[in-house]
Amino acid sequence: MNEAELLFSSVLNCNRLSLYLNKKSLLDKDSAGFVSSVLKRRISGEPIQYILGKTEFMGFEFKVGPCVLIPRPETEILVETAIRHVTRGQSQCASLPEGDKVSKALDIGTGSGNIAISLAILLPKVKIDALDISESALDVAKDNAKLHNVNINFIYSDLFSGNNLTSNTYDLIISNPPYIPTGEIDKLQPEIKYEPKIALDGGIDGLDFYRRLISHSLQYLKKDGLLIMEIGFKQKEALKNIFQKYEDFEIIEVVKDYNNVERVIVARKKR
Repeated sequence: MNEAELLFSSVLNCNRLSLYLNKKSLLDKDSAGFVSSVLKRRISGEPIQYILGKTEFMGFEFKVGPCVLIPRPETEILVETAIRHVTRGQSQCASLPEGDKVSKALDIGTGSGNIAISLAILLPKVKIDALDISESALDVAKDNAKLHNVNINFIYSDLFSGNNLTSNTYDLIISNPPYIPTGEIDKLQPEIKYEPKIALDGGIDGLDFYRRLISHSLQYLKKDGLLIMEIGFKQKEALKNIFQKYEDFEIIEVVKDYNNVERVIVARKKR
């Protein structure tokens, strides 16, 4: 939905279709006042998602606030890619007992929990851990997990520094890391300043988080396990160079978004 649809469907407590079917309806005084206050905040640059306290991702509603990154449509490609690889792997194991097909996944930098929760809803047999360095973000993610009635193990940790992680555990590690170069953040649209910098700032070249994530993921992935990450504009070649330092990783796919921009990279642990 666009911002106007999001606003008025929220005010009228209806879906997008009902909004247009009842487009001649008049707002009452309280609703009109709320719309006016929202528009004033929006004009100042505050994201509509923070004003309303919610957004949509993968067709599901998520609570959001200034302590978490607002989920982007591009990140849905990250989730769709993971689902495709997991279900492909399960179909190849069709002759195994049902329990043997259950995978375990780790979402790093979970934020609002949108990635982990979407996977939990769409892949109910996958056991999911989700970690974040922000306790406030984890509180939001836990609320969203309750909202969607999914069971996720949330972990407070800076990458793999938490004591609750075990080596050779995961079939899938997934992440939408901070990948914006530090010097470019202030040049972005005004709305960005409302979002947590820690979820955006990827260091001088935008690759700091990737270096840490790639170097440590091998320890926690099973053989043939996948590391799937969202990537920034024109970062593919730099990431290939990082992966080349680790013989046990091979890049098996790079997925483009709807604007033909390379958006997701998939690597496999060979042994």
